Amino acid sequence: MSRTRLEGTTDLPVLMPAADRLAARAQAERHLGGPALRLSLLHGCALALLIAVWAGAVWAQDTVAGEVRPGVFAALWQWLPVLLGGFVFNVGISIMAMGIGTVTGTALGILQVSKIRPLRSSSWLVTQFFRNAPWLVLLFYCMFLMPFEFTVLGVTIPFPDWVKAVIGLALPVMANVSEIVRGAIQSIPSGQWEAARSLAFSRRQILFEIILPQCVKRMLPPWMNLYAILTMATVLASVVGVSEVMTLTQRALAAESRTDLLVPFYGFVMLLFFVYCYPIARYTQKLELRYAVK
Repeated sequence: MSRTRLEGTTDLPVLMPAADRLAARAQAERHLGGPALRLSLLHGCALALLIAVWAGAVWAQDTVAGEVRPGVFAALWQWLPVLLGGFVFNVGISIMAMGIGTVTGTALGILQVSKIRPLRSSSWLVTQFFRNAPWLVLLFYCMFLMPFEFTVLGVTIPFPDWVKAVIGLALPVMANVSEIVRGAIQSIPSGQWEAARSLAFSRRQILFEIILPQCVKRMLPPWMNLYAILTMATVLASVVGVSEVMTLTQRALAAESRTDLLVPFYGFVMLLFFVYCYPIARYTQKLELRYAVK
């Protein structure tokens, strides 16, 4: 503790270490836009106790009419390879949908700032339509309006459901990436455009060689956040029959015919998505702090 003197006042005690720590915490929360997540050993002990109580309650239900059934964890371990394989498929769908949506959305976002009014208006209309359409409805449209197979030169080529799911999820991603690109381009100060024009750069050269490289660091955090949202939304593909982790979980529960497995199986699916998406969210926050526009 140290003491400081103000004009016309008596000596006041000031806790400098605590003041510095609180100021740093307030600054970090202002950058994050909300309270920072702080986990302690107490939180971990509480979670472990909750899991132990839940496991004991489930174990008590394993004996029905004098018959001892396999434990919950044994059943989960038995289906673990199937569930993990389904989750890897979810991740693959998210990566492909994000790739397609990023490429098409970038082009659409650039067209939104075009000087040609018909291109600008039509790209804005496409962006707003797919950005505000329900993801599940788009999945149903792609699933039932697209053909199940193609015939090219007498050769029949199947068009699997998971490809339709990728296209259906790529459409809203395209619209959101378009808005990210448009916002990043318009956030660049107009002085950049004017300085480049004074050096006789063409509009295409200004956009691709000067403006877009500066936009990358501004687009990266929202792009990563959109990918995390897309990954969690891939479970919607189970509604249209794609054999991803939710579909496989439902099949496993149907094969086991045990109601006490509902919570642990679905809880395990939630855990998989949390373990995959939470580091992305934390890294996104770090990028937002690093690339914050002053």
